[in-house]
Amino acid sequence: MLLARLMDKCLSAGRLTIVDAAGTRHVTGQKREGAADVTVRIHDRAAQRHLLFNPKLAFGELYMDGRLTVEDGTLYDFLDLLCSAVGSFEKDTAIGRISGAYAQLTRRIRQYNPVGKAQRNVAHHYDLSGRLYDLFLDKDKQYSCAYFEDENDGLEKAQHNKKRHIAAKLLLESDQKVLDIGCGWGGLALYLAREAGVEVTGLTLSREQHGVAEERAREAGLHNQVRFRLQDYREERETYDRIVSVGMFEHVGATHYREFFRKLRGLLREDGVALLHTIGRAGPPGTTNAWLAKYIFPGGYTPALSEMMAAIEKENLWVTDIEALRLHYASTLRHWRERFAANRDEIRDLYDERFCRMWEFYLTGCELSFRRLDQLVFQIQIARRQDAVPLTRGYIERWEDRHRGEAIRKAA
Repeated sequence: MLLARLMDKCLSAGRLTIVDAAGTRHVTGQKREGAADVTVRIHDRAAQRHLLFNPKLAFGELYMDGRLTVEDGTLYDFLDLLCSAVGSFEKDTAIGRISGAYAQLTRRIRQYNPVGKAQRNVAHHYDLSGRLYDLFLDKDKQYSCAYFEDENDGLEKAQHNKKRHIAAKLLLESDQKVLDIGCGWGGLALYLAREAGVEVTGLTLSREQHGVAEERAREAGLHNQVRFRLQDYREERETYDRIVSVGMFEHVGATHYREFFRKLRGLLREDGVALLHTIGRAGPPGTTNAWLAKYIFPGGYTPALSEMMAAIEKENLWVTDIEALRLHYASTLRHWRERFAANRDEIRDLYDERFCRMWEFYLTGCELSFRRLDQLVFQIQIARRQDAVPLTRGYIERWEDRHRGEAIRKAA
């Protein structure tokens, strides 16, 4: 079986046994202490061909459809083995080199993301049932990387830490105007308004998120202080003291980076400060996994730092601080994956078994991309002026300590 020979060549750790459509067992890799030992079954010959010619797309599709099943071990173990093999597959096999070259040649076309297409891409993922997100996110519905000050922090605490950490970097003062680009369900905007007395405008392209965010602002009594618009950031015309964007830049597309930072500069007042929180990659520019782009995040791409910096420099902006959050997102995704599993029956009732298998593949694969591959999160602080922020980072810790103390007093 050619697929088995390819896997045997690429696996660097662990053992994978493939049972083909005829029932023949093919053992690849080596059994090692502490490494995964997994058996998968391929249920038809067409599936075998699909895996051979387009494995990055096929593994996810066949798992979703039940045409590839994990018989010994777990999905996590199986994807962990695939992560260990991906580097060798891309460099040492003809299929990997050809598919990689094609992806590089076409990536800018696939990331072309004008206003109308951007809204359709967002709707594909974020306009799913709100109940789905209730079943695996924290209570504030933060759908981005949490901040684990301690490895034992629960998801609720870690997401609160994230909001406080971002707020500290924005140097907030009461009565400032803040723009939240890609505001999600409104949790960060409401937090900034409560904690710092600022006026916040949140922008989203998701109708589902927009409705929930507006309702939350009314329920919190903050509807005169926090406003949400169903609008593309490129259509915004006001200027702001502070701009924040969390988990949205991954949807911008590499062909639009100059456009994004040019618009950010235009929306930011002369002495303003912006904070960009985005998934990125530790290595050079790359491509989006074919399965993830087709089924989960159409148009999505995680940038290399070099790509962002090139665009920022050309728009005459100052980078005043960069922080790299490495395993924080892996821990966040572990919590989401475990909560999804705990509520799987209800999620299956909302959608179906195929949907559950698709999202299990997504959450597990993304967690492992942060643990085993080159994915991480960047927080980049940006200003128009060199002196817009203090020269040392002590202000971040002081703001966090003060608001951490205030939260403890309020709870008491």
